[in-house]
Amino acid sequence: MGNKYREIRFELLRPGQINSEKERCPLIYVPIAPLEYHGPHLPVGMDPINAAQCALETCKRFGKGIVHPTLYWGTERERPDWMLKSLGFDRGDWIVGMDFPTALWKSHYYPEQVFALVVASTIEMLISGGYKVIVLVNGHGAWNQMETLERLAKWYSRTTDTLVVWKLAFVLDISEKNLAGHADIFETSLMMYYQESAYNRDDIVDIRELPERNIPIHYKDFSIVDGGGFSEKPSPGRIVKTDPRDANVKKGKEIFNKTIDMYLDLTKEALRKKNLE
Repeated sequence: MGNKYREIRFELLRPGQINSEKERCPLIYVPIAPLEYHGPHLPVGMDPINAAQCALETCKRFGKGIVHPTLYWGTERERPDWMLKSLGFDRGDWIVGMDFPTALWKSHYYPEQVFALVVASTIEMLISGGYKVIVLVNGHGAWNQMETLERLAKWYSRTTDTLVVWKLAFVLDISEKNLAGHADIFETSLMMYYQESAYNRDDIVDIRELPERNIPIHYKDFSIVDGGGFSEKPSPGRIVKTDPRDANVKKGKEIFNKTIDMYLDLTKEALRKKNLE
């Protein structure tokens, strides 16, 4: 473990400090996620905030490497007909990402090809700067975003001397079991934890923006969806089972720490492959 006061934020380091950290270990974390609608009760920066906090904490605990400024970029696609049905919409409706007709604000989604160019250009700059391990910390779970990152990671890992790896910034035992939704109990708990631990505030999340507890939360009414809504087996009535009104700081901290353990394992394995342990 490194000195807990070691500055790891790229933008706050002087050139000599950046070079010294790179000589000690040519490792850099890059948080990536768009500004996106997360219901009326969460900030639009939920995904990039999560990515950044995961990157910073992993780097801090690992004791090596630095963290690139967050890329506030992301992409989404139109919902396919089968998912429209799961979400409660009609076949043929035009719904992109989480911008449901009831959304109060339009998400900052970029075309997939533009997103890919931005990430690729960032990777290439870091490779030219001498980094041998690049960890992309992805805060956004859109399939086309994840497929783009996977494609870029493979390309640069095979065609350069740098290993590029990535994972979704969410604990595996939730995401792999298709329990992870959008703006539900899991993301709301995480943001409750971040508002306390990172911002020392209690007003970033506002559950009062949601209906009273006796009123069910239907997917399409609030752009809040449980994992089932993104599958072919939605919850009965298309009502959110993982209710954000049940969120709490303890659950958010638990999810966060398990996610950090995942990134620590990813980092160690990447450095091992590059003989940089």
